[in-house]
Amino acid sequence: MPVPTEELKLAIVNAATGEALGARAVPGPDGALVVRDFAGGGQSPQQWQLAPVQAAQDGQGHVIRDAAGGKVLDAAGAPDRGVRQGDAATGKKGQQWHIVPVEGEAGLFFIESAAGGDVLDLADPGEEDTRVVLREYDDSAESQRWRFVPAEPERTGDRVLRWSPLSHWNGRRSWRLARSAALRPAPGAAPSFSDMLLVLEAFGSDQDAGAWTSEGAAPSPSGGPGQWAALGARFLADTTGAGRSDIVGLKPAKGAVTSSTRGDGTFDDERVLHPPAPSAASEDLWTLADMTGDGRPDAVLLCADGVRVCAQDDAGTFAPASGEPVLKAFGHGEQAGGWSTEKHLRLLADTTGDGRLDIVGCHDDGVHIALQDEEGKFAPLADEPVLPAFGHGEKAGNWLVDKHPRFLADLTGDGRADIVGCHDDGVWAALQEEDGTFAEPLYVLDDFGADQGWSSTQEHPRFLVGTTGGGAADVVGFGPQGVVVSRGRGDGTFEPARLVLNDFGSAQGWTAAKHLRFLADVTGDGTPDIVGFGDEGVWVSHNDGEGGFEQAQLVCRGFGHDDDAGAWRVGRHPRFLADITGDGRVDIVGFGGPGVYVARNLFRRFRTR
Repeated sequence: MPVPTEELKLAIVNAATGEALGARAVPGPDGALVVRDFAGGGQSPQQWQLAPVQAAQDGQGHVIRDAAGGKVLDAAGAPDRGVRQGDAATGKKGQQWHIVPVEGEAGLFFIESAAGGDVLDLADPGEEDTRVVLREYDDSAESQRWRFVPAEPERTGDRVLRWSPLSHWNGRRSWRLARSAALRPAPGAAPSFSDMLLVLEAFGSDQDAGAWTSEGAAPSPSGGPGQWAALGARFLADTTGAGRSDIVGLKPAKGAVTSSTRGDGTFDDERVLHPPAPSAASEDLWTLADMTGDGRPDAVLLCADGVRVCAQDDAGTFAPASGEPVLKAFGHGEQAGGWSTEKHLRLLADTTGDGRLDIVGCHDDGVHIALQDEEGKFAPLADEPVLPAFGHGEKAGNWLVDKHPRFLADLTGDGRADIVGCHDDGVWAALQEEDGTFAEPLYVLDDFGADQGWSSTQEHPRFLVGTTGGGAADVVGFGPQGVVVSRGRGDGTFEPARLVLNDFGSAQGWTAAKHLRFLADVTGDGTPDIVGFGDEGVWVSHNDGEGGFEQAQLVCRGFGHDDDAGAWRVGRHPRFLADITGDGRVDIVGFGGPGVYVARNLFRRFRTR
């Protein structure tokens, strides 16, 4: 967990007692602070805010301010070394604190005084409360460790009214409107989405809708080239180059099938897009991408014998590839390198800035790249990796697909893709040189790793994307305590991570087993917003344009985990954001039991109830 920032209200909880920092139950005139149990007392723990002190010369300092009263944490120099809350005084060292992560203990911190270097600790327990004092460091003292617990997230949503039965003495029954636990979008939620509508009775998990089940890898809801699909997967892709997304599904008996969008939120009937190949295997992966730059997508397959590319014909279908593969590598067969979905990451990306997609893979020994030339041919893979790092093997770093996300992005603005990865200890980056080689990876950020509580790629999704529209790529992640952002500096390094929103994290009840979270531009302003498919439906947190996000709004009461929101399940019901109308704004598309559901992006034109 990163050091919390001034945007959030936090309870400060002692690791030894589980009790929160605050004033005495009956506050005294000296403003002394204690830890005490607020449970069952009708009170909530005292909330604090951490304001960075830029002038601190001995490391980043913070003023710890009471969110309600404005008084600050003060090392007053009392004989008993007690800590109190007092009026803020500019530049006073006794009111400045260093927040020091406890090594090897994710989410725990020492709170060190900038005045003397001592840390917050507990005095001997009293009759009711335990006083907070300053003491010298003791690594073995659990009472010197503190946890920052964000306040409950502030969200925008209205309660749904339901008809509730009333019974009378004479046996008659009547009904009244009563509040329920369900939520609906509040009036004025922007952008709003239409109600969830069933638009196609196909591609669903029910028997009558095709009995679709995903048997392997499926594309991320955020989409993008290199997001591979396996048998049973359903996703959205522009199959014609018209700028609108169509439905695509992979069926073992039929191959790739599609339903083209009509541009009004509905879809045509299913048709075959790419017939099954005689040698097709369940391990084959499939995606659509424009490999030649002609504006029309091609079908790219990772097969047992390597990479096969199928161009689109005039009828809008992809003829089965025949003959030799375009590249005898990156395939799951031994003759193509023995690449495994569980071990080896493979991506399509323009690594050189020439406008053509190359193939990038992280094998056991490191990173391999096959460059595409002007004729659409791929250079054979060299025996040695272009970078002996970011690989699955021990010598290449022990990078795991389900634990350590890796990205390709231009960190420096030179038009070339660099490599970024989140390992156990934090973020590593390898910059691409002018001659196409990569520099030795550098450790650039001590966050977003398993050691800081980011346990897996599914439980804690992380993205590398520009949050301000035109700036350098930033790291954005859904961590244990909420949304964390680390701004890119444009030189391959990143600013310290900040917890910018107390929502969408494990602490707020979001879990990969029930919910989807990702980034997408839902307003069309060029900056990514946060979209979460939660219990009640779809929540959106707008980008504030400065690397932060506003409080979440419920924008669609559907596609959620609760029964009132449709009882959608992560393992059975894929959901996506994609522009299916061609208006430049993403809509919500979900594959439920009976078929395909759509909620149109209304972009503030109507209120959604």
